[in-house]
Amino acid sequence: MTVKKIFESPRSLSLTIASIVSVLAAVCFLFIVNFTQGQQLLKLVAFTLSVFTITFLSSLLLVNLFVSKRIKPLYKALYSIDKANADLVDELDQNNLLQRLEYDLRVWAEAKTDEIDRLKQMERYRKEFLGNVSHELKTPIFNIQGYVLTLLDGGLEDPSINRRYLERTEKSINRLIGIVEDLELITKLEAGELQLNLERFNIISLIEETFEALEERAKQKNITLKLDKEFGKPVWVYADKKRISQVLYNLIINSIFYGKEDGVTTVSVSDIGTRVQVEVNDNGIGIDQKDLPRIFERFYRVDKSRSRDQGGTGLGLAIVKHIIEGHKQVIGVRSSLNQGTTFSFTLDKPKK
Repeated sequence: MTVKKIFESPRSLSLTIASIVSVLAAVCFLFIVNFTQGQQLLKLVAFTLSVFTITFLSSLLLVNLFVSKRIKPLYKALYSIDKANADLVDELDQNNLLQRLEYDLRVWAEAKTDEIDRLKQMERYRKEFLGNVSHELKTPIFNIQGYVLTLLDGGLEDPSINRRYLERTEKSINRLIGIVEDLELITKLEAGELQLNLERFNIISLIEETFEALEERAKQKNITLKLDKEFGKPVWVYADKKRISQVLYNLIINSIFYGKEDGVTTVSVSDIGTRVQVEVNDNGIGIDQKDLPRIFERFYRVDKSRSRDQGGTGLGLAIVKHIIEGHKQVIGVRSSLNQGTTFSFTLDKPKK
């Protein structure tokens, strides 16, 4: 038995103490009492066993009291975070208290290390998010400031620039409003405060309505918006029509932003049992593999300068992800550089 094992439990420690004391007592007995092989040998055995028993029980009691006094406060401190287990401290097995404490402290330390790592990661995301928000808001604010100062410095009386600058100011204001509205929406989505209004509707009709709304934007780059095939009958889904309309709008306009001139955006709808799968595919510039894991983050942009020129808020894909997950569905993405991108998500069918 190693020294470590001796001190691992009160019983082992008490057994060791009793053994040492018994041996010493037996030696003393031999010096004090004349030793013969008759009756004195029995007295020696009886004396030694008595000393061993008394010493073992006494030391076990004392060690348990010491361990309880020293270790139980540590357990209570350890379990103070977990209120559900705090009442179990008084029921712990005294003989395994040191082993339990060692094991639980190791588990607790590992859990705290993981928690610290998560908090550090969240802190990095928070700093990056605040920096992105500041940058996104700063651009239109500075633009508005520049246009207003130009008008105040005499441009207001110049018919050649006053209307043009007012229109640019309006565009920047609309961009600010869009950022604020998207921030408000994503905050509600993340907090679970936005209630879904689930209903039965035809997803094909909603896709066609989205095509009509974005037709002019697509024409600016000569991009064709189409369904992958003709649908002779409705494809019914059970979801929040307004929110799914936002999903389709964001995915399709994203394909226009990153699409190539004379490109094509194709939306396909497939029956996959109890669900319907929708895919938005384009043949645009694609996304590098290193960027794919982060494209659903707030304000994350694959091409920052190009995205801001196009007028996006940088929150579109984050909103899409939260809306789809709010429906308890999944969204995925496949992409290759210069070969295009495909976003896919699922929706439940209505129950018959």
